[in-house]
Amino acid sequence: MPRFAIPVPDAAARATALERLDGLVKPVGSLGRLEELAAWLSAAHGVVPPRPLDDVRVVVFAGDHGVSAQSAYPREVTAAMVRVFLAGRSGVTVLAAQVGASVRVADIAVDWDAADVPDEVTAHKIRRGSGAIDVEDALAPGEALAAFEAGRAIAASESTADVLIPGDMGIGNTTVCAAVVASALGLPAAEVVGTGTGVSGEALERKTSVVAAALSRRAVTDPFDRLTALGSACLAATAGFLVEAAVRGIPVVLDGIFSATAALAARDIAPGAEQWWLAGHRSTEPAQAFALKALGLTPILDLGLRLGEGSGAVQAVPTLRAARAVIAEMGLLADLG
Repeated sequence: MPRFAIPVPDAAARATALERLDGLVKPVGSLGRLEELAAWLSAAHGVVPPRPLDDVRVVVFAGDHGVSAQSAYPREVTAAMVRVFLAGRSGVTVLAAQVGASVRVADIAVDWDAADVPDEVTAHKIRRGSGAIDVEDALAPGEALAAFEAGRAIAASESTADVLIPGDMGIGNTTVCAAVVASALGLPAAEVVGTGTGVSGEALERKTSVVAAALSRRAVTDPFDRLTALGSACLAATAGFLVEAAVRGIPVVLDGIFSATAALAARDIAPGAEQWWLAGHRSTEPAQAFALKALGLTPILDLGLRLGEGSGAVQAVPTLRAARAVIAEMGLLADLG
């Protein structure tokens, strides 16, 4: 397994930030989580106040999954949605525009004829779709590492960003995520499977059965083996994206279940990388809660979202900017005379 040199956020900058926050014109600690975030950003940037968060970029990792039959939507929706992203009409592109963030889509494993889309969309494609994890491995040997390296390359190409956000698009991906989280944390299928695109009743029971079958089919301990057996190319690519961002000291805001699952894999591959990530929002998917607890991350927002795409993380950006404004622009008690 590859090894990575993960930098440590600046502890001295964090201490200076906390001291300044305590000296602002307010009761100590009265701005709650905003103060925590201001100190976190200061440590990430190594300066007090932290730099403005002007350049925010979302990268949506797209791919099909062999378990898409458990979804309320057909797998063809994945390919259709890539075109919606490119047209700027998706949920995340509309929401990102509100905070001045850019959106890029990367086809890692969409099962489609992509002849009519820009070359940069398919530049890092690994395969078309993935195996049905209840009966076969998701990926062929070597593909998880290849996808991981593709994600690293994408992060490297976005390395001048102030904040990176991993998005996702792929029908069936919550099933895959439930299996990966359950395997990584030793949890039963029934505790991690959620409604995803809105399944219930017998459909939810079938989804749970698929995850249980996948877990019993292949026991794994190595994170790359887990991504191969139970994950997907786009999940492995997202993990690589997160690791490379940490290597470069770029703050990342995670989205919902998909990016939290990728983060769990990325942390196992590169321990310490989680110091560079924030959880943008709390998803309605139970597996996300387990993943975030294991990572030691607390969501910034709780809006009941389950769209994915990076849409929830984008909503956290104004909160981060508010946190920076507090430490950069509020007056000091000492200046009151």
